[in-house]
Amino acid sequence: MTSREIDNTSLPEAMTGRASPAKAAVGDKPVFAYIASLPQPQRGIAEAVDALAAKTLPDLQRSVKWGMAYYGVGDGWCFSCGGFAGHVKLMFVNGAALEPVPPVAPVGMGKSTRGVELESLDDIDEDQLAAWMKQVTSVPGVGGKKRP
Repeated sequence: MTSREIDNTSLPEAMTGRASPAKAAVGDKPVFAYIASLPQPQRGIAEAVDALAAKTLPDLQRSVKWGMAYYGVGDGWCFSCGGFAGHVKLMFVNGAALEPVPPVAPVGMGKSTRGVELESLDDIDEDQLAAWMKQVTSVPGVGGKKRP
């Protein structure tokens, strides 16, 4: 199945493994290709999250890991965005340290990961998501060192 043939029924239901068959790759291009492979409304939600991340974090780095888009600043990955059947999960590594703590504790992503499930563009609270994106860059990311 090619990325163009992926439809809403082929996306995983929950966070119990890889979100998609997208191959791991570092850079903007693989993340944009991953997002483009998502069906609507997940594609629109992921595009909005990506645009908000780019606007909020000037030194943003992107990667595809574990079938999802990962975002970081500096030397670690801070949050991920992945399309699932019926929603997009936006998960913050070490999200338990954020204020307020995001409401969703996903299965299989570590004890301190927290995030939100977005079912439509209307679920995006830009101010809150931007605040979490800024906060999470000040705590250690996956594969990175502690930030000052």
